[in-house]
Order: sequence, then C-alpha cells, then structure tokens
Amino acid sequence: FEAVIEGAREIRDRLEALGLVSFCKTTGGKGLHVVTPIEAEGIDWSAAKGFARDVCKVMAAESPDRYLINMAKKERTGRIFLDYLRNDRMATAVAPLSPRGRPGAPVSMPINWSQVKKGLDPARYTLRTVPGLIAKSTAWEDYCAGERPLAGAIKRLGKA
Repeated sequence: FEAVIEGAREIRDRLEALGLVSFCKTTGGKGLHVVTPIEAEGIDWSAAKGFARDVCKVMAAESPDRYLINMAKKERTGRIFLDYLRNDRMATAVAPLSPRGRPGAPVSMPINWSQVKKGLDPARYTLRTVPGLIAKSTAWEDYCAGERPLAGAIKRLGKA
C-alpha cells in the first residue's frame, strides 16, 4: 500500500503542475482515488477520459516497473493499475462515504493530503468509525473552490 500512496501523491503533483487541484479518498478496498473537480463548460466526457488516460499513460511510460494502464489482472503483478476508465459517463466508481460489501464494513473515506503518507490504513475507516471521524474532518471542504477548467490542463499536458 505504500507504493499506492506514492502513486497517489505523484498523480497529485502531476495534476498540480498542470494547473489542477486534487483531492484523495480511500476506496474501501485496496486503492486510493485521486479526484479533481473541473469546470464542465466546453469539455465532454470523452475529453475528460482522454485527459485522464494521457496523464496515466505518461506515468506508466516513465515508470513501467511501477505502473500500468492495462486492466488485465495477469499483467498487474507488482505494479499499480492506474484506472483512468472511471472517467466515463457510464462508468461506476464508489462515492465518498460509501460503505463497501466487504468484511469489516470499510467505507470510502475522503481524506486530506496530509493523511496520504506512510502508515495510512484504509481499514480504519469503517461503518462504525467514520461517523466520529467525518464529524472532525476537514477533507474536501474546499472541493468546490478547487474547480478548474480542464482545457488549459489538456494544453499543458500536450506541451509536456
């Protein structure tokens, strides 16, 4: 999971370099989701998915021993699957604060970037613990203020 944490922080840094603000949440499983709010004006789902794919493709090309964008489980051994496929109008992704149907009743928990570090244990976010934790949380409180136009980030990525 330490490698997943490093990967999420790398995506955050890349998005920031492209002019976007990102937020993180646990999935209630083995991963982390990095989310960036975008201004929808002039951007369709295809463009958003293409941008996510291109960011992930660059990461996988630069560090093929760490990341891949191929969904096949047999290819994933020892590497992190960068799942850009959630960026599609018909795709599903677990929503923040959603309980998962897994042992221990884990919950997809919005977290601050300061929490995304060694020792992060997604298993601590459960149906029992989350009500008390979310009451004190400041995670994602600036989500709406983080909305940025995607067109500029797409242009910057093309120049990188």
